Amino acid sequence: EERSSDRETLLIEPSSTEAAMAENAEKQKQDSELPIDELSKVYQTDIVNGLTSSKAAEILKRDGLNELEKPPKPTLLMLFAMQLTSFIIVLLICAACASVGVNASGPSAADPLSYTTGVAIGIIVLINAGIAAWTEHKAGDALEALSQMQQENANVVRDGRESSIPVSQVVRGDVVVLGVGDVMPADTRLFEASDFKVSEMALTGEPDDVAKTAKLKKKEGGEEKLLPENMAFSSCNVTNGAGRGIVTDTGMTTRIGRIAQLIAGEDGGKKTNMCGFPDTSANQTPLQKNLEKLGARIGILAIVICIFIFIIGWAADRRDPNNKESAAWLYMILVSVTLAVAAIPEGIPLCVTISLSLGCADMVHEHVLVRKLAAVETLGSASVICSDKTGTLTEGKMTMVGMWAAGKTYTVTGKGFDPEVGGVQRADNNADGKNDMGVRTNLLAAMLCSNTKLMKVKNEDTGEMEWKHKGNSSEAPIVVAARKIGFSEHITDEYPRVLEVPFSSSRKMMLTVSEVGGAALCQGGMPFTEPTKYLAVCKGAPNYIVDLCSETLNENGEAEPLTDEAKKDILKIVDGYSTRALRVLAVAARPMAELPYDPADEDINTDQKFAACRQNLRLIGLVASIDPDRDGVPESVLAARGAGIRVVMITGDYLLTAKAIAKNVNILQPTDDEDTAAVDCVCLRPNGDYIDKSEMDQLTKSVRVFARAKPEDKLEIVKSIQRQGQVSAMTGDGVNDAPALNQADIGVAMGIQGTQVAKGASDMVLTDDNFCSIVKAVEKGRAIYSGIQKFVAFIMSVHIAEVMQIFVCIVVGIPVMRTPLQILFLILVTDLPPSIALGMEPGESDILNQKPRPKEEPIVLNWMWLAMVMNGAILSIVIVGIYIISLSHFCDGEFLQARIYELDGFETKLSCAQTVAFIALVWAENIRAYISRSFTRPMWHDILGNKHMQKAIVMAQICLYVAVLTPGFSDLILGLRGVEVGIWGWAVALLGPFGTFVLSEAAKLISKWQADKYQQSLVTEDEKLPVRVVKPKVQEMKEDVSSVLPNKLGKKGEVVYASGDKNEQMEKPKGFDDMPLAAAIPGKRQQNLAAGFGAGTEQAAKKLRAFAGRMYTLASKFDSNLTSFF
Repeated sequence: EERSSDRETLLIEPSSTEAAMAENAEKQKQDSELPIDELSKVYQTDIVNGLTSSKAAEILKRDGLNELEKPPKPTLLMLFAMQLTSFIIVLLICAACASVGVNASGPSAADPLSYTTGVAIGIIVLINAGIAAWTEHKAGDALEALSQMQQENANVVRDGRESSIPVSQVVRGDVVVLGVGDVMPADTRLFEASDFKVSEMALTGEPDDVAKTAKLKKKEGGEEKLLPENMAFSSCNVTNGAGRGIVTDTGMTTRIGRIAQLIAGEDGGKKTNMCGFPDTSANQTPLQKNLEKLGARIGILAIVICIFIFIIGWAADRRDPNNKESAAWLYMILVSVTLAVAAIPEGIPLCVTISLSLGCADMVHEHVLVRKLAAVETLGSASVICSDKTGTLTEGKMTMVGMWAAGKTYTVTGKGFDPEVGGVQRADNNADGKNDMGVRTNLLAAMLCSNTKLMKVKNEDTGEMEWKHKGNSSEAPIVVAARKIGFSEHITDEYPRVLEVPFSSSRKMMLTVSEVGGAALCQGGMPFTEPTKYLAVCKGAPNYIVDLCSETLNENGEAEPLTDEAKKDILKIVDGYSTRALRVLAVAARPMAELPYDPADEDINTDQKFAACRQNLRLIGLVASIDPDRDGVPESVLAARGAGIRVVMITGDYLLTAKAIAKNVNILQPTDDEDTAAVDCVCLRPNGDYIDKSEMDQLTKSVRVFARAKPEDKLEIVKSIQRQGQVSAMTGDGVNDAPALNQADIGVAMGIQGTQVAKGASDMVLTDDNFCSIVKAVEKGRAIYSGIQKFVAFIMSVHIAEVMQIFVCIVVGIPVMRTPLQILFLILVTDLPPSIALGMEPGESDILNQKPRPKEEPIVLNWMWLAMVMNGAILSIVIVGIYIISLSHFCDGEFLQARIYELDGFETKLSCAQTVAFIALVWAENIRAYISRSFTRPMWHDILGNKHMQKAIVMAQICLYVAVLTPGFSDLILGLRGVEVGIWGWAVALLGPFGTFVLSEAAKLISKWQADKYQQSLVTEDEKLPVRVVKPKVQEMKEDVSSVLPNKLGKKGEVVYASGDKNEQMEKPKGFDDMPLAAAIPGKRQQNLAAGFGAGTEQAAKKLRAFAGRMYTLASKFDSNLTSFF
């Protein structure tokens, strides 16, 4: 009783998410190990009569409803308000309020036009917040999707009667009745299980149905299973048989509830920030963090500048020329607002939002659906992609790929459940084998011993027809392969079944007896040499089936004795399949004239019938299936590696299977040490507790394959990778992937086979479930980030120039060049379209050959800051020069503010000079938009490569002429006079773009030198190995490599090699001193290349592969030309 009480306390009052999960896991382990009579006492229930209604009500009141807790979902209004809390937006709101306040207290308080600056800033803020809020509002709720996985009602036994109750009313201690098609209402310990199977794919990620038992098994050696065999877990589908069990956990204490806790976080998703809004800082992407830091730096700088200018202006007694009686400090507040508008990049949040939104739209064409705006660029910065195996790297559909029948080996082609794609071919000559006697006999016999059906159904999401199976997933490959060789879907109806002995973990096989007739099993099938009325078929584990066989079927359709030597040879074939991670089933049959038992004898049980029918079996063949890798995945993994991204596979499968799949998809390379590159997740928690963080980080730094992973393991692996400063991406499709998807810097869910839970926890969804789309998304993400850097630099240089110009005007005593409204118009109307176009700049051709940027790298690098300051200074020098010339021309030779304000009609004269400077600045900025397409390349390089830029410049030009030439708007609102400046003014304005072009292109020489220096600084010490490249020229090397056919390998080429630190040297393998250069190319043709120059042994080929792999690794660190060459 004390033990029971302690376990209740552990369950009901968890101290924290991680502690509760550990305690809950220990509790469930105890539940699976207790005898059922003791367990029923713990939960105060009866396995026959169940709980009483009163007891159930008492437990329900204590534990609460059997449902998942849901954190409050932010409303659209709350999301909108949250956008207004960023630092830049807050500063803009303050500037708008100051502008309105000062004007409201001045002499122009009654003039509505005096408030245009404050109103304009407010409109910009609202537009930006509205776009961002609406985009995030469309995101789904992962926990809502979790709760939707459960069915509405469950069958339970209460008060001795079976009844149906709502799932939410199920409590611990309830006796549940389970059958095919049911969804487990809660975590349950089984005490009855008749051929009971469930699909645990949502929890483990593995596609096979899992057989459950009611037996209490003793602990044995070997690998521990992820989930206890005598327990079934909430939200898993019952796929076979029937069962009963005691509910041990409900709601948030179930396995699915633990995952929900991991998604919600330690605080259950209820943490708030200082403004009372939900705190999402822990889930910010690198771009969001970088923009926040940039905004803070700019904001603080803007405040300092405004205060500095305010003090100078106040000390110099600068007064409002239109109201000279007003105090200097009041006028300087207006000037400070002008400076704030000039200094604060209000266009950046809006421009980033628009750029990312357009990026989202482009991603759809690449089969990537983005749920969170900032996630568009984050995948581009990913340095590690952690991928689930089943359904992500593989099809998630068991497919037959090999067969051995009647002594012959065959290859089965095609993927998935589509019987109209692929066929059966002989392995020795690729001849069509669909009419071979052994093939037809093997597949038909296997079908007669199966219950799975294949059908074509409509996909509710896509509206397309697709093939699905109904029944055991391990039988699906057999049915699909049988359909491929021409058997109809109703073929088994022609062979009435008289006996079925289901598969069990103890028998390791399934047996059926069917009625047959005729001289052969089927047309072209095994002939019957004696009168045959019945055919017994066994299908199951090869070693068990082979032991029961006394004869085998040969290619002539005859039976011949199966000797011990022949059995060993067959088991070697099985081992060959197994080393390739193929799942092998053996098929044996026994033709019978009569049943070996009396069907009328009711005293004969199933085991006796089974024993009678399995005697003297004839081995027909073997079938080998695998969950195949997706088309294009191996190439995409290599492309990711070329992009400097490490792909890590995390799976719940066993280590040997994981290794085989990893090799197939190129995650494990020939040069990798499998003992260290692929590990069982038990090594992360050898004693049940996770190893120290430093040890964990050291392990995850190099491992590429993690096998037998639990949901908690995936989460810890992602955390470890993040601690190392890496940007982690996590792909997955099951409920088991959701916590890691949520924790990762970027979560990528599968759209077709992915659960709603995974989609809800992710940042983006692959609509075609294709891992290949990730590489395209990486390329697009990098291009978007590069574009953001370009337009941020472009906008910031404009703001720097505005601040410099106003600063010069105040200090020197020149009339302020522009009003706040003119600055806003410049930045948001004439400069914004080119900025957006820069954000849509196509990625450079070598963007995937670049190293992923460091996680903590700011969006604006130090050398970019210098480039922005240089360009801002250039723009200021050119425009201030034009402004002074214009002042002298229009203001009777004067350019100082004190003297100009004494002239008659100075307002018009000053306005003309400001107009010339305004036009010159717009033209100069339009030229700079083209210059800013690259930090280092000249403007004329691919000048028309961005079609959006041409549209943006045309739009900016139209806005310019509307601003300076439209009566009423130009003179009364903006204070510009485009007509009155005359030809002289427009001609002088042309000096702006010309001067800016010459000086900015010259400044690029400095930027290029600094950019190259920065790239060199990214090379780590480990990568600074001295490398000698013995080559004529890279082009000549490529020409040598282009001839890779064996008969053209006679030409000798030079070999790239490297020497390491100290006395270590990387040398060519012995026997390869005169190796042609082409032989160093890694790929599928390595062994053929080796054979081409007289090194055709497997040992030599292995040496060559290792050498080529080392060469590729070294070359990729130094020279992109060498990387592409290799």
